[in-house]
Amino acid sequence: MSLNLFDQFASPTLLGVPLFTLSLIFPALLLSYPSTQLINSRLFTAQSWLSANLTKQLFSQVKPSGYKWALLFISLIIYLLFTNLLGLLPHTFTPTTQLSLNMSFAVPFWMATVILGMRNQPSKSLAHLLPEGTPTLLIPVLILIETISLFIRPLALGVRLTANLTAGHLLIQLIASAAFALSSAAPLISIITTSVLLLLTVLEIAVAMIQAFVFVLLLTLYLQENT
Repeated sequence: MSLNLFDQFASPTLLGVPLFTLSLIFPALLLSYPSTQLINSRLFTAQSWLSANLTKQLFSQVKPSGYKWALLFISLIIYLLFTNLLGLLPHTFTPTTQLSLNMSFAVPFWMATVILGMRNQPSKSLAHLLPEGTPTLLIPVLILIETISLFIRPLALGVRLTANLTAGHLLIQLIASAAFALSSAAPLISIITTSVLLLLTVLEIAVAMIQAFVFVLLLTLYLQENT
């Protein structure tokens, strides 16, 4: 029987019903909410501490006019963090390995920052397309290059997140399949391969967290340019 490594990225179904929507909703169900009691739960306290530190880190260089975006960006990073980490569990599905989903996050947020800059400070936003002191002959070329660079930003956001998570999942499956195949023929090599798999899993957990942070950090930098 041949093994298709990309089957794990297909949308799961139950009795012919796609479970893609459920996999998108489930991370939000794990979040803790404020309690009516005097003291909140430890989970909510840890969640609040994480949100406060992420907000401080991401918006340290953003002007006060951009602080209104903090709740939206923190919600996005926590959602991506939960989605990426839950996808590492066995027999689960990772929605963020789908380029279409990542682009649906990247394009609207990027476009919102561009529209914000064009509305509030059109001169400064357009000035990014032409560096100061550019020779006259190079002006059309540089404007074209900077415009292409501007429109490539959302594509780079979506592809970066998709590629990193997909590569990690494929590598884990390859090494796990090798360890299972060698378990009877070469037990010692299988144990070594399993050790490598455990280290790779730890690395993939770090990648899942870092990629969620990098995704929102770049959006914050785009916001910083347009506020």
